[in-house]
Amino acid sequence: MLDVDALLADPGVRIVVCCGSGGVGKTTTAAALAVRAAEEHGRRTVVLTIDPARRLAQSLGLTELDNTPRPVEGLTGNGDLHAMMLDMKRTFDEVVLSHTAPERAKEIFANPFYQAMSSTFSGTQEYMAMEKLSQLRATDRWDLIVVDTPPSRSALDFLDAPARLGRFLDGRMLRLLMVPARAGGRSMFNLVTASFGVFSKAVQKILGAQLLTDLSGFVSALDSTFGGFRERADRTYRVLQDPQTAFLVVAAPEPDAVREAAYFAERLGAEHMPLAGLVLNRVHRSELPDLSAADSAEAAEKLADEHALTAQALQVHALLMRQVARESEVSTGFTDEFPQVPIAYVPAQPTDVHDLTGLRAIGAALAAREE
Repeated sequence: MLDVDALLADPGVRIVVCCGSGGVGKTTTAAALAVRAAEEHGRRTVVLTIDPARRLAQSLGLTELDNTPRPVEGLTGNGDLHAMMLDMKRTFDEVVLSHTAPERAKEIFANPFYQAMSSTFSGTQEYMAMEKLSQLRATDRWDLIVVDTPPSRSALDFLDAPARLGRFLDGRMLRLLMVPARAGGRSMFNLVTASFGVFSKAVQKILGAQLLTDLSGFVSALDSTFGGFRERADRTYRVLQDPQTAFLVVAAPEPDAVREAAYFAERLGAEHMPLAGLVLNRVHRSELPDLSAADSAEAAEKLADEHALTAQALQVHALLMRQVARESEVSTGFTDEFPQVPIAYVPAQPTDVHDLTGLRAIGAALAAREE
């Protein structure tokens, strides 16, 4: 069983990353862990969410979250908790401002390609999530940083996208596109060989002349920061491989979610990243585990005429036990493949978690270490 309290209390653990497929409760899990770390273990904690639904703010009693850590009120204990939600464009702006002269930064911010890239470009959100994590870690203000990873189509995007974006921003293709801008706007055809002229025609045909101009201007303005994107991504990647980081794969007892969790566990192992355990959310249990579904259904049938209410209760119990059996079979697929990975089980809650009381209940369930 996963010892969540030992993990949260360990001063050597500075970052906890909650990852997994969408809709499995990553945001709630991250918030519950952060609350428990602050209240039960007295740690200075910040939780970073990339959830556009803003559910984290609601559950922490905040009206809104933004790119700056906000204090969470109403906590007990000696620790403190701040929460924030990633603003990827603002984070990108901060990166540019920190590595570029103010006048050059204005050029970059005004460029249409940059405006589109910093808001909607594939991989930007994941890259900026890691960039913000790096910024939080560099301040040394926090004992513990809890990260709620982006709601990606695949959980692997959180690891892959920053490297892809870094390669794009540092790549040879963009350096080739800088040629017209560096030459004072002269045509690309006058600057390079005929073979490259054929290439440029193809690029213009695909991208369009205006987009190519915007892209070239963006790359030229960003020239002073080239190399920095990949360097920062690599640095944060190394932090994620360090023992100070603990990955928690979050899943629900459903085939697709557990399959995704297995993929992620395998990938973390291949990348030498520290997998602390699996959190299995929304697990159903029965107060009468020894009464099987078959026995309950048989008894319900016998009592249907004389004791209708009791029979209905037995039928409900039979349905519950069948669900418990299905969930157990699904989770066994993960434990058989990864027997060394400890697990924490969180029972299904009767209502949605929307406040600190609910988060404390989730935190207590995470720490219960019950089979």
